[in-house]
Amino acid sequence: MSSPSDPSTRSPSATDQSSSFSPSDESLAGPGQFVADPGSSDSGSVRLIDSGTPDQVFADSQTKLKRCEEILQYSFRDQSLLQSALTHASGAANRLASNERLEFLGDAILGMTVCEWLFEEYPEYSEGDLTKIKSAVVSRRSCGRTACKLGLDECLIVGRGVTRNRSYPRSLVSDVFESIIAALYLDGGAEVVRDRLKRWLQEEVRIAVDTQGSGNHKSVLQQYAQRELAATPVYKMVRESGPDHRKAFLIGAVIGKEVFPPAWGNNKKDAEQRAAANALATLHKQPIPHSGDEQGEGSREH
Repeated sequence: MSSPSDPSTRSPSATDQSSSFSPSDESLAGPGQFVADPGSSDSGSVRLIDSGTPDQVFADSQTKLKRCEEILQYSFRDQSLLQSALTHASGAANRLASNERLEFLGDAILGMTVCEWLFEEYPEYSEGDLTKIKSAVVSRRSCGRTACKLGLDECLIVGRGVTRNRSYPRSLVSDVFESIIAALYLDGGAEVVRDRLKRWLQEEVRIAVDTQGSGNHKSVLQQYAQRELAATPVYKMVRESGPDHRKAFLIGAVIGKEVFPPAWGNNKKDAEQRAAANALATLHKQPIPHSGDEQGEGSREH
């Protein structure tokens, strides 16, 4: 871990600055509550801390820098980059001293890195599917959720008025995620960013692939199997359940000698699609999206 930079040379912290922040219409409803898009149940916990709250352990800017390095598992050679990345406009001497320029760069780096990741990991997906998946992964909601999980919200350097008023843009936390990406890139290079994003966004990618990718998992699996494994998938009935008017089917995909986790469906077509999705997840070393156990049978849609 890098030692903190000389306090006499560091940029003024949130505690040194008067707040120039003007609350946005996009605000949080109540202390620390991150509000997602209207109609969505997706929310996360945001904690903004300044030195006006003396009992907080990460109240001053230098401690925030150290804490952020611990979260990132990276020691900055240039501490001023990290300071800038964490400094909101309300805690900066001027706009150019805030994280806005780094946010601009980080947005591009995030998009490029995720695009390369998806291109390499999902060769069977079309351009349209990749675009939808990428858009979901790099969205403000995804970035804000990831930043809160990491704890970057606690490291933000903000003006006192922001935490006192309890009213601030909900994009604030997603913005710092992008500015941190830019700071890591400038200080450590593309590989440092790539390694961390693959850890941080793994679950976001998995969810996006499952929800935004092609609905025709059988077609995608067939293309992948024929190209990469020189084989064609077949689907085996494992079990049937329920009365004739409400039957359910447990079906698994088989490629060559490899048998993949089966999945339940309300008809054979749905079960095969879900089995194909399980096979794709297994081939990509990701958690399977559909359960094949008795609990999964009981929770399936009718």
